[in-house]
Amino acid sequence: MAPTRRILITGGTGFVGSHVAALLADGPDAANAPRLRLLVHHRPTTPDDTGRVEVRRGSLTDPRSLRGVCDGVDTVLHLASLIGGSPADCAAVNDAGTGALLEEAARAGVERIVQLGTTAVYRDEPHTGAREGEPVLGPSSPTSVSRLAGEERVLAAGGVVLRPHLVYGPGDVWVVPALVDFLTAFPRWIDGGRARTSLIGVHDLARAVAALSLRPELPRGQVLHAARPDPVPVRDLVGAVCRELRLPLPEGEVSLARAAALTGADRDPLVRRRLSLLAVDHWYDSSRLWQLLDMAPLDDFARDFAVGAAWYRSLLSRRTDGELFSTR
Repeated sequence: MAPTRRILITGGTGFVGSHVAALLADGPDAANAPRLRLLVHHRPTTPDDTGRVEVRRGSLTDPRSLRGVCDGVDTVLHLASLIGGSPADCAAVNDAGTGALLEEAARAGVERIVQLGTTAVYRDEPHTGAREGEPVLGPSSPTSVSRLAGEERVLAAGGVVLRPHLVYGPGDVWVVPALVDFLTAFPRWIDGGRARTSLIGVHDLARAVAALSLRPELPRGQVLHAARPDPVPVRDLVGAVCRELRLPLPEGEVSLARAAALTGADRDPLVRRRLSLLAVDHWYDSSRLWQLLDMAPLDDFARDFAVGAAWYRSLLSRRTDGELFSTR
């Protein structure tokens, strides 16, 4: 009988981490199910009655609180990150905090490390079927600059970095909320919505992370793109969001240059970034991940997005003055 896996998850109560923890904890085979240790900072955890989940309190910004967190563990899933905030705060969590976690993993002899990264570490320019190693690195925000620094630490330690582009589904407070805000302020098709983008639902991303954690062997020091195998046209993304969230579709069409002039993208880096994501190809070859795991997303994009639509509608119903949701 194979030894029981013992897995540490940072960010185990966050957007992606909570889905990963649920998948690994809820398996029917209790005898062979992995034992989980969640590193928790602020958020409360759901009581566990299976005996498979242990909770440790600690912070990536306090190395002393991490002492012993990797003892007895064979795999670290580093899914925690700070999105937004000051450059100093981002660096403290995403860069230095990752370094502190890796030091503790090394002290405990843990070599299997999987980190959730981001394609935001690439230069913002057209990416059309880009493979790992092809896009030029060029993060532009404090969040992505610090996340790249943390990713480079993990790769140097022989870990695996998963880089999704846009992740949607229950718990998402960044991607679809930001899209809704943009469409509310600028309800026009940009270049007909013909740009293509890489998407992955949080359930499929969690399946991939969980499957990696249970593999006997992991590729060392490698980046893997994590996205649906086929890119999704922005027109299909916007159509699904508007249909499932019961919002009006954009009307009329403008060029990217005209949209930039009308939205003030030349003066606001945040608007420029969102405009680029809607009007410029950003899609990545993720075949290495799916081939490694011998798996694929469970459903097509439209049906998969519809699964989480009720969660987004509930969030939308709680809108307040100003932006519909918190955004970067």
